[in-house]
Amino acid sequence: MADPADKPCLLVVEDDLGLQKQLRWCFEDYNVVVADSRPAAMAALRRHEPAVVLQDLGLPPDAGGVSEGVATLQEILSVAPRTKVIIVTGNGERDNALRAVGAGAYDFYQKPLDVDILKLIVGRAFALHWLEAENDRLLAVQGTSAFEGIIGSDASIQDLCRTVEKIAPTDVAVLILGESGTGKELVARALHNVGPRRQKRFVAINCAAIPEQLLESELFGYEKGAFTGAARTTPGKIETANGGTLFLDEIGDMPAVLQAKLLRFLQQKTVERVGGREELPVDVRIVCATNQDLGALISAQRFRQDLYFRISEVTLRVPALRDRGADVIVLAHALLRKYGAASGRVRRGFTPEALASLQAYDWPGNVRELESKVKTAVILADGPLVTAADLALKSVQDVGLSLNLREVRSRAERQAVVQALQAAGGNMSRAAELLGVSRPTLYDLLSKAGLPTSSNRPEDP
Repeated sequence: MADPADKPCLLVVEDDLGLQKQLRWCFEDYNVVVADSRPAAMAALRRHEPAVVLQDLGLPPDAGGVSEGVATLQEILSVAPRTKVIIVTGNGERDNALRAVGAGAYDFYQKPLDVDILKLIVGRAFALHWLEAENDRLLAVQGTSAFEGIIGSDASIQDLCRTVEKIAPTDVAVLILGESGTGKELVARALHNVGPRRQKRFVAINCAAIPEQLLESELFGYEKGAFTGAARTTPGKIETANGGTLFLDEIGDMPAVLQAKLLRFLQQKTVERVGGREELPVDVRIVCATNQDLGALISAQRFRQDLYFRISEVTLRVPALRDRGADVIVLAHALLRKYGAASGRVRRGFTPEALASLQAYDWPGNVRELESKVKTAVILADGPLVTAADLALKSVQDVGLSLNLREVRSRAERQAVVQALQAAGGNMSRAAELLGVSRPTLYDLLSKAGLPTSSNRPEDP
């Protein structure tokens, strides 16, 4: 029999002895700690530090009302603001439940109990708590990390960071591919910060943002009198980056004439300023990025194939946000904390509907779009929790979900299992812990959902 200390702790705040017994039986995969009053709940909270609390609103001495229940909720969140409190209410108490959610509760559930749905809500609360803890860990590491700004626990991001660590000490030319807003410049900066050139300059230039007639002088510099307005000799970006890294963003938009000149520089490692005759040696690492299909541009004769081979000795692909699983939640919480602190409008988190909407949305603008929506939501939110409306996203009720209870339950259960596996990196033991079930139960859930029951990632640490 498993040691209770090895199970996730679930605090149940309920004064009905029969319901206490039923909940203990329902959540046998958890270390269930029971409290029947506010003082007992606070003592258990401080002793066991549960990630999730299942709380009745009607507590003594106001068992027939909700004042004591709301006061208990507020005290729990004041002591442990990251705790996920799920309010359990009777029929006809929806308004009180919504009031509790407005006060900071994670979610609510109305009696009579449906064990499967309640287990699902509790499991998702544990998974979210783990994601927030992982976010805290990543932010703490980020403070001293060369991978500043790159936040995520998804396997695709972790693999990308490991590849960056491998190639950063070398001078191979790197091409970074990815949709707009995925964070390609952050990856380029990480290559610079991890490598031996980190004490020198990182110089970035967007090839699509500068007019063609100015881009050449920006890159290669110019001599005094080279053109009207050239009052003094000015080094270009390539010279400025000498000893360091030059990041050429949107390389696919570089004009054909400059492609030829850049290729010459990469071959000879010398630059010739506009209006000059002297060839100046420059030692610089080139990192390029684009959101375009360079293969198609080469076929259309809009990009030089020989230049492509020069700049893509190693190619890195930054995944789109929609392909990063639970990272959207990790990133959303990180951005909420960042902009809450910057604006002085600290928000505790997101409502369950907002979290569902964050994951249901396709994110065509990727991390840049998420950052914009969270920044705006911090300003617009009226309460401690950010809603789907604050994020300008459709609520889950508006995205075409079926109203068939069995179908809704099956879909939600499958989503929870997928999210837990993504958050656990494919580790079955960790995923089962996040869901609050045993490993055999997890295998049953995988089989029921039509998901593979094996993983190519290690199951145990």
